[in-house]
Amino acid sequence: MDEWLGIFNTKLRHMREDIKSIEWRNNRLELQSDSNVALIDEVDKLLVLLQIPPEYEASLTGGSFDEGNMVKNIEACDWLTSAIKNLEASNIDPIYVKLRAVREKRAEFVLLKCTFVRRASEFLRNYFPSLIDSMLNDKGNFSERGHLQRPDHADMRYKCRTYARLLQHIKSLDKSCMMPLRKAYCHSLNMLIRRESRDFSNELRNSSKASKSSTPLFEGPAGANQPASITDSPADAYSKMITVFIPLLVDESSFLAHFMCFEVSALSQSDASSSNPNAESTSTSSVALEASASKTSNNPAELGALNQCLQELLDGIQEDFYALVDWAFKLDPLSCISMHGITDRYLSGQKAEVSGYVQVLLDDLETRITILFSRFVDDACYQIEKYERNVRQVGVVPYIPRFSQLAARMEQYINGSRDLVDQAYTKIVSIMFVILEKIAQVEPKYVDIVLLENYAAFQHSLYDLANVVPTLAKYYHQASEAYEQACSRHINLVIYIHFEKLFQFARKIEELMYNMSPEEIPFQVGMSKVDFRKMLKSSLTGLDKTINAMYRKLQKNMTAEELLPSLWEKCKKEFLDKYTTFLKLISKIYPDEKVTSVNEMRDILASL
Repeated sequence: MDEWLGIFNTKLRHMREDIKSIEWRNNRLELQSDSNVALIDEVDKLLVLLQIPPEYEASLTGGSFDEGNMVKNIEACDWLTSAIKNLEASNIDPIYVKLRAVREKRAEFVLLKCTFVRRASEFLRNYFPSLIDSMLNDKGNFSERGHLQRPDHADMRYKCRTYARLLQHIKSLDKSCMMPLRKAYCHSLNMLIRRESRDFSNELRNSSKASKSSTPLFEGPAGANQPASITDSPADAYSKMITVFIPLLVDESSFLAHFMCFEVSALSQSDASSSNPNAESTSTSSVALEASASKTSNNPAELGALNQCLQELLDGIQEDFYALVDWAFKLDPLSCISMHGITDRYLSGQKAEVSGYVQVLLDDLETRITILFSRFVDDACYQIEKYERNVRQVGVVPYIPRFSQLAARMEQYINGSRDLVDQAYTKIVSIMFVILEKIAQVEPKYVDIVLLENYAAFQHSLYDLANVVPTLAKYYHQASEAYEQACSRHINLVIYIHFEKLFQFARKIEELMYNMSPEEIPFQVGMSKVDFRKMLKSSLTGLDKTINAMYRKLQKNMTAEELLPSLWEKCKKEFLDKYTTFLKLISKIYPDEKVTSVNEMRDILASL
């Protein structure tokens, strides 16, 4: 039994060793099998990253860029962008980075990218000019004689949007290719916009019914310069040009920024629409270069590149605006007022949304209009100054009524801000008053007559306008004060001439009263009661004749007879005031002397 048991133990021990050996080998096989499965999975995953789908490869290397194939091309671009990104060192397991297969595939993808970008860029560089050429060859897109054609770029933008995603991929794959594409687009579109603006501007001038205006100036025979109707003002043509093309330029600036993938922020459509001053303006959002730069952290390099492209896109169009402004100025210099108001309204209403170059264009237009109008104002001032060199003027200087005509006409042109007009009023009226004072000094005897007649004419001609125009109201009051002063001086002179002895005697009394009492004055030489009676008799004898002579003196040399009644009333009042003062003095010095009373004198004046 012991032997048998020993034999079984030995066999069992060997069997256990065999089983253990089998289990070990089996575990090794299972581990190897699991490892092989895991390895196959990893290789399959890597192959997915390294494998180029045939349909994508065909699109990237030789596919067409026609509109119908763009969906496939965009899918291929999406795959290529993703494939290149997946093989970047930061996105792949480090153990695969140095694999030869990975390195070779990465190089192959880069080559594929370069091939595609080159093909796509070449296609777009040719596509943009061909698209614009097709529009240039269609005469229906441009204004012709008798027909104003409003530019419409909706179809062109629709076709361009087909390639918007393609441009985004080109920029992400190779940013350096964007500048030639941008230049090609801007150069081609510039030709279209310039052709449209040139034909539109020419037809505006040809079809305008505006004729050379007889703007009231300060030369020529009296009555020759009458204000004309402004029904057909050349400013209407400028307004139409601005209304049509400024929104178009803003839209094109915005479209350029989006389509050509500039990294700048833009206003939302609602913001753009709310701040637009014209109902016919753009319906798309606009690029806010300066505004965006101040509110957001735009890339200065991108802003600089965008401004450079905008200049290439819109350069030259300003000449058509300048030509229209110069034409309008030649026909009617006062149209500058309307044009300035229109331009200022677009500047203030769209400042937050227009592109930088359009802002510059509007600023330049406003400056040019201001310079032209200043030239007109300077010429008017020069014509006024020429009156100083003429012979003595009689009556109202012709430039005064003509200025009222000019001012009435200028007011009709105001369209918004009136700064330009108020500055012109200030300059012209100031020189008018200066020259009037010089003209009056030519004949010293008639200084006050010339001044009071002309200042009265100024007030009369501008009464209605001065009630509504603050700047003219200021000069109206200035003329009123000057008129009153001239009247006072002239009336005092007339009174003194006819009652010289009376008021000289009163002046002597006033001088003596500084140094002595009233009771002592009658004992002074020439101041006795006898002297007083002689003076009174000589001055007041034939009073009605003296007063009539005073009236004739006022009437003499007066050309504006309508002023005589009011002037005579002022004269009577002034004479009564002086006579009242005289009687008060006499009552102190000669209390017992009988003198014509103020009431009697008033009755005498009233009876004549």
